[in-house]
Amino acid sequence: MRGLFAAAAGIALALGAGSAHAQPREKVLRIAMTASDVPTSTGMPNNGFEGMRFMGYPIFEGLVLWDLSQTETNAGLRPGLAESWAQDPADPKTWIFRLRPGVTFHDGSPFNADAVIWNLDRYFRNDSPQFEPQASGISRARVTIMEGYRKVDDMTVAITSTRAASYFPYMIVYLLMTSPKSWEDAGRDWARVATLPPAGTGPFRLTRVTPRQSAELTKHGGYWDQARVPKVDRVVLLPMPEATTRMAALRAGQVDWIEVPPPDGIPALRQAGFNIVTGSYPHAWPWFLQTGGTTSPFRDVRVRQGLNYCVDREGLVALVNGTAEPAVGWFNAKNPLFGNPQNRYRLDPARGRALLAEAGFTAQNPLRFKVMISTSGSGQMLPLPMNEFMQQSLKESCGVEVTFEVTEWNTLLVATRSPPDSPAVRGSAALNPSSPTSDVGVMVRYFSRASFPPNGFNWPNWEDAEFEAAVRALEAATDQAAIDAATRKAHERLVDNPPWLFIVHDLNPRAMSRRVTGFRSAQSWFQDLVPVDLQ
Repeated sequence: MRGLFAAAAGIALALGAGSAHAQPREKVLRIAMTASDVPTSTGMPNNGFEGMRFMGYPIFEGLVLWDLSQTETNAGLRPGLAESWAQDPADPKTWIFRLRPGVTFHDGSPFNADAVIWNLDRYFRNDSPQFEPQASGISRARVTIMEGYRKVDDMTVAITSTRAASYFPYMIVYLLMTSPKSWEDAGRDWARVATLPPAGTGPFRLTRVTPRQSAELTKHGGYWDQARVPKVDRVVLLPMPEATTRMAALRAGQVDWIEVPPPDGIPALRQAGFNIVTGSYPHAWPWFLQTGGTTSPFRDVRVRQGLNYCVDREGLVALVNGTAEPAVGWFNAKNPLFGNPQNRYRLDPARGRALLAEAGFTAQNPLRFKVMISTSGSGQMLPLPMNEFMQQSLKESCGVEVTFEVTEWNTLLVATRSPPDSPAVRGSAALNPSSPTSDVGVMVRYFSRASFPPNGFNWPNWEDAEFEAAVRALEAATDQAAIDAATRKAHERLVDNPPWLFIVHDLNPRAMSRRVTGFRSAQSWFQDLVPVDLQ
């Protein structure tokens, strides 16, 4: 209960600080995040995609944005700070972005090509005065094939990748723009930028940040798209890593919306009149298996395949009260791009034990390894009980002995960007970060040979020649049918030569007060706060 009282005190402080200046009818939406701290606030938030969901896109925007208007299919892209983009006919490695005229940052300074180049230098040029190491590390891991960029004119920029890539705009969507003026106003000090607060171009302005306690977003009435001015006046974001604390805060009326309610509490929340929102979205909850390094048992494909036959996915789905789906590949098996791999993973202990035995792991010499897991975090679902279930299930099914290195979410993210045998992984042969599965650009930065850390998220150091050939084909293709065929081939290799232990796909549960209206659950890690209203 001590955590609940501390959280409640934090909420009271966060809301009380602003209430003295609040208008009588001000609409304040209070959201409890899974993060253990407020994401960083300079315009490239940490805390994974939960950071981008709440402290990224609502405040800071990219040239390209996610289209979160549809709920039936995975989110695609839409114009953002660029009105249009296209490959240069003379050089398919180069994309031309035509910028949106008339946009200003929250501090009144103009958005133009100079601001774009300034931000790209901040991420990709180590010797630039505005270089920000943490933001750079996040951005380079998401945009793994950046080669260069240049200003064409005041409203046009050209960005070049290291190779032609049909999916390159799906990487550009992660590069957010912060006002250069806000950095100058802060004495060219990013730590001070975080407290000014900084200025983006989004529908919300960041108006207050209290580390470890709260962040406050305020409606930006001067937003460049007047059809998308938010309906609520303020959003208060509160880090609450414990699921039971989040649920208690919702039931007590201290927050209006919680991310990831505890599964065993969902029936009671429904009975009490709260809305539970779930839906498929491009998400995987796996274990990354280290195929590089010097001591990992996962260098042998038979071990990785065998382990995938030892998982009781249906039992884990039952544990989380049906808020997940079994994962037997990177894509959801319902995805038309899943393909037709030779392996169809399911709980088959006999087959799993046989494959492990072929690799030398028997009852007399059981497979033993350590997994680094987090206590909470973006997309991490309920990592402690879920991993404890995995530990017991693998032992019972196939005699596998698993131990855990339990750490904080951002520490786990640092590990995923570290090479094998690095001190950052603390002797772990597997990691448990959740992952987006939204598009081929993400597939490349998680699995291509060129995406070994620190260049991407291929922490396993996995290599597969057929996968690489399929990726080259889809990168060069301009016809959608050819792109889809190559994607299916690439995914088949991910299943048959697995770099991961595929476990479940999350159904993205949220619980909300009935006062919250207008929310539509997009099939995306990111959600649109603009249409959300409070009765």
